[in-house]
Amino acid sequence: MYMKKRILFVILMSGCLSSFSQNTETESKLKAKTLDTLDGWKKGGVITISYSQTSLTNWAAGGQNTQTANGLLNVFANYKKGKSLWENTLDIAYGTIKQKSQRNWWKSDDKFDFYSKYGRMATKTLYYAAVANIKTQMTPGYNYPNDSVVISNFLAPVYVLGAIGLDYKPNAAISAFYAPAASKTTIVNDQKLANMGVGGVDAAVYDTTGGKNTLIKKGSKTRSEFGSYLRLSYKKNVFENVTIQSKLDLFSNYLKHPEHIDVYWENLISMKISKYIVATISTTMIYNHNILIASASDKKDKKVRVQFKEVFALGFSYKF
Repeated sequence: MYMKKRILFVILMSGCLSSFSQNTETESKLKAKTLDTLDGWKKGGVITISYSQTSLTNWAAGGQNTQTANGLLNVFANYKKGKSLWENTLDIAYGTIKQKSQRNWWKSDDKFDFYSKYGRMATKTLYYAAVANIKTQMTPGYNYPNDSVVISNFLAPVYVLGAIGLDYKPNAAISAFYAPAASKTTIVNDQKLANMGVGGVDAAVYDTTGGKNTLIKKGSKTRSEFGSYLRLSYKKNVFENVTIQSKLDLFSNYLKHPEHIDVYWENLISMKISKYIVATISTTMIYNHNILIASASDKKDKKVRVQFKEVFALGFSYKF
């Protein structure tokens, strides 16, 4: 009889705990949903700074003394009122590296990316939306190891995109924005770089007959495209201290070679180790049919190539 009572007690307690757990989970979901639907501003961001050093003395395996420093800033400001939603993000990244054989620090990362989207709710998961995006770099870039030839600069090039379309948001983690009408403008605010055709603008025309190199026509500082635009984004805490973020931009120019699709794909994995220590892995892949890139072995061998960048950082992080 005593054993039966114990079994009955365990069953009843299990049922109560299960019911309590389900109720708590339901309350948490409702609370989160209530917070998501509140009108007003939501602002925040994260800043990460990392530094590493390698020092070698009589090291038989070889190598060089190296120092690296990286910084990452990601901020957002979102505003919601009724059926209107305005989302703004700013991503800034900068990194430098110095080896013993180098005179100066070399730039290893440089990004300025501002994204703004305004939407008006059509259904529970669909918005009429307009997007504006600006991408550029902040400091001069050089044709390393030659650090005297500038190949990029602030606003040279800068990519400005504007689009109107539909934004599908089934939940807080996923967004799929498609615009059948989008404009993309490349601006090179430096005539020397424009003459070089940086960013895919029309390069300068020279008269090279008889060994001369006379400028006939200056390079264009702008390049305008009109086409369709697709942006897929995903951001979620997959584990308690691990966040994954992915953004994919696709653009097709109706006016010239629409089959050549520009690709810009970013991924960021953030792993929180302690309150202020975090490890991040970021990758960026770019394919732009208008940008010709020289091979590492032959600077004259310029053609369309896939660009890829990967950055690993371990350092101080502050979330606000």
